[in-house]
Amino acid sequence: MTLVQLKHLIELATNGSFSQSANKLHLTQPALSRSIKALEDELGQPLFDRVGRKNELTAFGTHIVQRARVLVDEANELRQTSLQLKKGEIGQFRVGMGSGPGAMLMTPLLMLMATEHPHAHIDISRGSTTLLVQALRDRLLDALILDIRSLQPSADLKVEAMQEMAGAFMCRPSHPLAKKRSVPFAMLRDFPIASTPLSDEVARILMERYGANAHPDQLVNLRCEEISSLLDVARTSDAVVLAIRASAPDLMALPISPPLNAKARFGLVTIATRMEPALLGKVRALMREIMKD
Repeated sequence: MTLVQLKHLIELATNGSFSQSANKLHLTQPALSRSIKALEDELGQPLFDRVGRKNELTAFGTHIVQRARVLVDEANELRQTSLQLKKGEIGQFRVGMGSGPGAMLMTPLLMLMATEHPHAHIDISRGSTTLLVQALRDRLLDALILDIRSLQPSADLKVEAMQEMAGAFMCRPSHPLAKKRSVPFAMLRDFPIASTPLSDEVARILMERYGANAHPDQLVNLRCEEISSLLDVARTSDAVVLAIRASAPDLMALPISPPLNAKARFGLVTIATRMEPALLGKVRALMREIMKD
């Protein structure tokens, strides 16, 4: 028994004529007759009685047609649901974000979902790279957006580099260091330094530029995963924040000597053997639009 046979049955039940039904179904009349006969043989009872030139449903046929309509409707709904899922119109997307991407992407992504995909569900998780990667491997997340320099290489992860963005030491415009043409690194130590947890790569760059005392464990006084909180502290105090320059256009990048010249490399991370989520393409496009120096 096939859905095609059930559609043939429903059409014949609707108008009662083999010739008219065959014409509407773009079949020959013998082909439609064979389809109905095969269905009757499988079900074990006649579905139609011939009354003059009309074919009327038997009592058994009436019951079968009712069930057939339900099955065909559910199949059509399943096909429509599949198309909607493919387009990201419905369904669920679970993404984990590192602190830097979260500061720039979280609000635009939520706005995109609210306006263009109001019937889909999105869950955004924040946390350390280690915790986010474990959640991805446990199938609790569909994708990650983070600084891929903080990621340990692994064969089970698919990593797509998207954008490099410059980092900077930043402060409020009225900060005591804001008017200086050049700020020796040692002068920073007179003020609290705020930062999210930094990767080993960034720690290496800091120590190469400024010496062993620039290791994040010694340099950073204020550390948390939420860059938005750290930026707010820098806006209202003498704290200097180390972050992606584009994450806080209202803050001033200090002219540190020697220059920092460090960049974060943001990317998308998924499980290599899993099919890409339907909404990931929209996220990829949003990253290209938003994450620019």
